[in-house]
Amino acid sequence: MIRFEGLGCSFDGGRTWPVRGLDLRIDAGGMTCLVGASGSGKSTTLRTVNRLVEPREGRVTLDGRDVASLDPIALRRGIGYVLQHVGLLPHLSIRENVGLVPRLLGEAPASIGRRTAELLDLVGLEPSEFSNRRPRELSGGQQQRVGIARALAARPTVMLLDEPFGALDPITRESIRERFRAIHSQLGLTTILVTHDMAEALLMADEIAVFEKGRLLRHGTPPSLLADPGDAIVESLLSTPRREAARLASLAGPTTTDGRAGESACR
Repeated sequence: MIRFEGLGCSFDGGRTWPVRGLDLRIDAGGMTCLVGASGSGKSTTLRTVNRLVEPREGRVTLDGRDVASLDPIALRRGIGYVLQHVGLLPHLSIRENVGLVPRLLGEAPASIGRRTAELLDLVGLEPSEFSNRRPRELSGGQQQRVGIARALAARPTVMLLDEPFGALDPITRESIRERFRAIHSQLGLTTILVTHDMAEALLMADEIAVFEKGRLLRHGTPPSLLADPGDAIVESLLSTPRREAARLASLAGPTTTDGRAGESACR
């Protein structure tokens, strides 16, 4: 479990606060999406978990331990972290990129080789085909899959994802989202996913936390937010996926009893 208790972050000595007064609990084994416009504080909040940002107020606890009391290097090696820009090392092969953290942790080469092959297979990349390639030989979607595999290499229980799918085309984005959701469930991960896309949050999250100007507006399950947004800004964020769903339903036309579009929709 991850807890943010009275969290406040400032990068200018307290003149401005990207995040302030945040109280939020992330349950173990769940996926929580942090949603909001650019500058709302969601990425700053995420980075306090692995101490890439140190709070000025409050604290973050991981399984009851204040992360400020933990060695930051050891902490980061035990937490998976995936960015929008994957950051693969271009001079290393895919096998070497995925196996980098286990090698730093002193695992035996044979164990690293097995682990790398398992992870590439897990994210849908055939090890015999991709292990010896360089990042430049992969598509954007394939690179993001390698990024997820690399983040899982040290067997973390916590995954932090900061806009990881935003730069991908819609078909690739949907495919990788579905695969990661399956990996999350299979491995029993605790995941925090930052996104500005409310539709993505609704489709992926167990719980959604909506941010605005450094404060938490709403926190709840997708069905509870859809039933009661509780705030005009949350309602506005929900309006886009609702409009898109309504427009798609309109374009599909009436349906038959077996769920297929009626003939009028095809004329």
